[in-house]
Amino acid sequence: MKILYRIKTFLLIGVFSILALQGFAQYSTEKDNEEFKVKGFHLDLRIQVMTPKALKEFARELSSLGLNTLVMEWEGTYPFNKHATISNEYSYTREEIKDFISYCESLDIQVIPLQQSLGHVEYILRNPRYSFLKEDRKDISQLCPMEIDESTSLFKDLFTDLAALHNSEYIHIGGDETYLLGHCEECQKKVEEEGKSKLFVDYMKTIAQIVIDLGKKPVMWADIILKYPEAAEQLPEETIFVDWNYGWKINHFGDIASLQELGFSFWGAPALRSHPDNWYGTNWPVHFKNQKEFIPYARKSNYEGMIMTSWSTSGVYGFTWDVGYDVIDMVQIRNTYPLSGFRILMASFAEALNSTDPIDPETFVQEYARKRFGLGKEDADILWEFFSRPMELIQNGKPVKSESIEQMQKEFSVIRDQLVQLKPSRNKKEFAHFKLMADLRMHYLDFKIIESKYNSPNFSTEQAPKLLEDLEAVFEDAKELDKRFFELNKGFLYEAEIEEQNEIRIEPVQVLYNRLAKLK
Repeated sequence: MKILYRIKTFLLIGVFSILALQGFAQYSTEKDNEEFKVKGFHLDLRIQVMTPKALKEFARELSSLGLNTLVMEWEGTYPFNKHATISNEYSYTREEIKDFISYCESLDIQVIPLQQSLGHVEYILRNPRYSFLKEDRKDISQLCPMEIDESTSLFKDLFTDLAALHNSEYIHIGGDETYLLGHCEECQKKVEEEGKSKLFVDYMKTIAQIVIDLGKKPVMWADIILKYPEAAEQLPEETIFVDWNYGWKINHFGDIASLQELGFSFWGAPALRSHPDNWYGTNWPVHFKNQKEFIPYARKSNYEGMIMTSWSTSGVYGFTWDVGYDVIDMVQIRNTYPLSGFRILMASFAEALNSTDPIDPETFVQEYARKRFGLGKEDADILWEFFSRPMELIQNGKPVKSESIEQMQKEFSVIRDQLVQLKPSRNKKEFAHFKLMADLRMHYLDFKIIESKYNSPNFSTEQAPKLLEDLEAVFEDAKELDKRFFELNKGFLYEAEIEEQNEIRIEPVQVLYNRLAKLK
């Protein structure tokens, strides 16, 4: 009997083990195939403000790609009621905001407002009304977290306003790149006594609670809490962290799993445009690789959502100051090419979200070239070569890798000349953006060669007339590029802003021309 009992027990254990393994396998498969709850896109409206019509067309494009979320970093374009001082010259009306959100919801896209509440608040602190909240009188990127009472009053108003117009269950409260933590005397004292994590968490949990009291869930960038995680468990459990990874190693900012063990949910965020992208170059290989590697990782790590970020600028500004460091004006340090030229990265992102296998960038571009532009295999290869070429930087007047700027120009001109000869049969305007990007890059290198001669130890005043002549050719080229830039982005951006972008882009050329003209 004992032997029979043992045999039955052994068989039962075996059956249960098989069932358990089958259940685990089924669970693993289900988890691997599970779609992200949030499949979103982040719109940065700090500069390059899209027209209301363009916003709707963009939302319709996202919907066609299967995305269901838009994170809107309205910044100064939002028309606050009680704090109209914050709104800038490109701000929308409340009717335009309502209409846009309603349109998105008709497409089954939820609109999540992003309101920075600690760092990246230059657009608020530049105004005398709020300047007393500054952590530093010159670096006005950050609020002082010890001014919690005044900040609470401000953000109660801002979040209440945002919650009234946005129906999403989430509000993004920012919280990234707060590099001035512990900077002022009072904050430094708290850091010495309790640590940077406590300083950050005490402030952000108050901000998060405002959102929770409004019936919303707070979403926060994850970089700072990952760097200073000691007090993380004191944040509200409803908080969702966004791990932004733009092509670097996993756990770049800190140990994500440890925060997941505390019960916090995570979304991921690759980038469509980010540093060091600028007007004259986009690091396409990095962005494609970012999608290929990070999205599968996020799926396996049980991230509940993915948000593609798209930064129009670095968020670093130059200032014109008045007495006492009052801000007269501020201008962005770095601009990127407008979002109008990046549908291909949006489409690859959507495909990567819907596939359990890592996306293969070359295969994707080849198919995109065939289906979207009607290109043959050889022409598709040229397009891929354009996208797979790393963006080499010029720093301190010299190339990072090449022997000279002339060499950079010569090598890039080969692919540029091939690209501009391509003739797509469909979606010609989209393709025209790639051609303009390539020509802007050549224009930039032309100028940099002249600038390098001016900065050469061998430069003398006798060379000024020839350099001026060369600069005049660059100016003429710029006029044509400006016209193309205007035509391609007319209706997408406000016309006044397109003109402003063109003026800023040619400013270095104008400055050098003026200096050389005095030497002629």
